[in-house]
Amino acid sequence: MKSIIKLILISIVIFLSSCVPTYKCGEPIPNKKIIGSKKLKNLVKERDELCTNLAGKEVENAKLSTEKMKLNSDLTTLQNQHQTLNEKYNGLLSESSSQSDQYNKTLKEKSNELTQKEKLLADREKALKEMQQIITRKDSITNRLNDILRNALLGFNSEELSVEIKNGKVYVSMSDKLLFKSGSVAVESKGVEALQVLADVLNKNADIDILVEGHTDSIPIKTALFKDNWDLSVVRATSIVRLLSQDYKVSSTRVTASGKGEFFPKATNSTPEGRAKNRRTEIILSPKMDELMNLLNSK
Repeated sequence: MKSIIKLILISIVIFLSSCVPTYKCGEPIPNKKIIGSKKLKNLVKERDELCTNLAGKEVENAKLSTEKMKLNSDLTTLQNQHQTLNEKYNGLLSESSSQSDQYNKTLKEKSNELTQKEKLLADREKALKEMQQIITRKDSITNRLNDILRNALLGFNSEELSVEIKNGKVYVSMSDKLLFKSGSVAVESKGVEALQVLADVLNKNADIDILVEGHTDSIPIKTALFKDNWDLSVVRATSIVRLLSQDYKVSSTRVTASGKGEFFPKATNSTPEGRAKNRRTEIILSPKMDELMNLLNSK
């Protein structure tokens, strides 16, 4: 009896074993048909489908994991690039700000420099205008003085004296024939008359400076009084200065005596006519330039 029961149990185990699949998910499905109920077969089929789906999901999951790793790597790279670009941007922003400050500083300096130069230019233009006005007044005085002297000295001919404007000054040139005898420093009577007329005009125009220049020809002279023509020209100029200041009360501070000898001829010394023109005394009249000098010194 015991043998029969044992045999029955072994048969049941074998039967049950043959009814349950013996393979796992992922393993090949055996060709042997499943023996059992329809429900069992459906369960096995459903399990196989789930295993197949699980395998697909695992492949998909592995693929997604790989893509995630790549995305994480790309993200890290992008973050590093972003940080680098941000650092460059901040550097450029700082540099730009520094350059902007420097440009603004330079612009301000140039603006101040331009303002100073414009002021300097305006001051110079003002000074130039003032100088031009003074020169214009000086020229007006010179022209008026020239006209007055020409009218006052009409009684003397052109061989005795001449009046002309030269270099902004009035030149009254008196010949040796009008003023002095040969080798003498004493002024002749007709010369005295001419000097008196001149002195009257000068005393009425106190803003005129007077320079008396003596000139000779080139013929040498050597006497007990004069070593040469230079001596003679200086003493003649001094004689006229004394006459103007002492006899006709022209202020001595206005008058200067100068001797040029034979060194500034008007004509050739090779002819009698030329030498006669060179023997002369030039009285050079200049409007006072104090106003102009003060203006120049104030700049």
